[in-house]
Order: sequence, then structure tokens, then C-alpha cells
Amino acid sequence: MNMQHKHEMPGTTAAGDMSASSQAYMAVNERMHKAMSMHMTGNADVDFVRSMIPHHEGAVEMAKVELQYGKDPELRKLAEDIIAAQEREIAFMQAWLQKNGQ
Repeated sequence: MNMQHKHEMPGTTAAGDMSASSQAYMAVNERMHKAMSMHMTGNADVDFVRSMIPHHEGAVEMAKVELQYGKDPELRKLAEDIIAAQEREIAFMQAWLQKNGQ
């Protein structure tokens, strides 16, 4: 017996609720994971930054999905904060790559 099997609720699939927000989150995750699958350089700093940029971009996209579909005011505020913080960090990492010849 599969111990990870979850009982499905009416209106859901094995992949979960396929509402517009769920589909948006799935699309974000797919893009993010694809972008994070990259050739490693052997340079820990470069590989870290190159891996983190799509990870942060995915976080920004997920936060935007929350703003589009979410209702909870605290989570919407968190999403806004995530967007601001992650965009600053993305800009820093892109500048770092440029400064370091990447």
C-alpha cells in the first residue's frame, strides 16, 4: 500500500484542485524547475547565483499568483513583501554575475 496516498476530495484530482490558481502555481513551478536545471560550472559562487535567480523569479511569480487569486490580507501583504525583496535580490545577483564575467 502506498503510504503517501491521500484521499481525494470531491472536485479534485490526484494532482490536487485544478482551479485557475492551482494551474498557475503548477505552471510557475514547472518553469522554475526547468530554469534551475542547468549545467554546473564547478564554481560554487556562480552555480549558487545562477540557480538562485530562477528560484527567486519563481517566488516572485508565485507571489503574483497569490495577489491575483488570494483573499487573505496577511498573505497578500506577504506576497507584496516577497516580490519587493526577491526583485532586489535578483537585481543584485544579476549585477554580481555581470561583475564577475558571467
